[in-house]
Amino acid sequence: MTRNLFYRAANIVQLSRFTLLAGSRLLCTQTQAEPPTVRQQNNGIRRITLNKPKKRNALSLSMLESLRSNILADSHDLRVIVISAKGPVFSSGHDLKELTSAQGRDYHTKVFQACSEVMTLIQDIPVPVIAMVNGVATAAGCQLVASCDIAVVTEKSTFATPGVNVGLFCSTPAVAIGRAVPKKVAMEMLFTGSPISAQDALRHGLVSKVVPEERLEEETLAIARRVCQASRPVVALGKATFHRQMAQGRDAAYATASRVMVDNLALRDGQEGIRAFIEKRKPVWTNKAEKANDE
Repeated sequence: MTRNLFYRAANIVQLSRFTLLAGSRLLCTQTQAEPPTVRQQNNGIRRITLNKPKKRNALSLSMLESLRSNILADSHDLRVIVISAKGPVFSSGHDLKELTSAQGRDYHTKVFQACSEVMTLIQDIPVPVIAMVNGVATAAGCQLVASCDIAVVTEKSTFATPGVNVGLFCSTPAVAIGRAVPKKVAMEMLFTGSPISAQDALRHGLVSKVVPEERLEEETLAIARRVCQASRPVVALGKATFHRQMAQGRDAAYATASRVMVDNLALRDGQEGIRAFIEKRKPVWTNKAEKANDE
């Protein structure tokens, strides 16, 4: 009888260990679930990586919300943002599984509202945003590239708006793409869904630079570091003004830009830059939106 009790106790201990191990593995799996995006920041450069390669970095609602959160993350030394992606696809656009009728109109509205907010945020945030692309960018993924201030891409990268081929015209991507490339180029992309090469994207103004794959990071970070050398408030003022005047007629645009040039001169960093040039030295920026007459 004593032996039976010993065996029974041993079995209970073994079962408990197995249960504990299984629970630990489950907890570990849940804990290790990869986030939709990954954020790193160093020396003023924030790098945001789309982190769902198995899902072709689709811009699902969770991906959009994560991207928005990482763009908005507060940092006093933020100077430039670089958006890249893990895997061979930069982004395939919206997750079509979220766009079935089963999800309902309210959910669909939420998805497109979140997407529009992210795209406008990229243009409204007071630091330059650079897309670093090594692969395919389609539909809303192409919209993301077009929304960025600068886009550095590899020779193998391609761009397309294929929604028309699955019954969903790329109307929201057309907002950003239609403002980045000539009208007839945009319309051909939208009506046919055919991809364009990196070189064609460069020729039409969708991207800024095409580089060999092995030099993508080097070339992108070189631009980011150059941005970091400028005064933060001057860059912020310049970016906001550029987007504002682009939406205006010629005369209104000149009026806006002229007024901002005067405002720029009133900044302490504006006067520091001019003094440094005259004195043949490097400027020492405050990186604060302070008025020169506050000295």
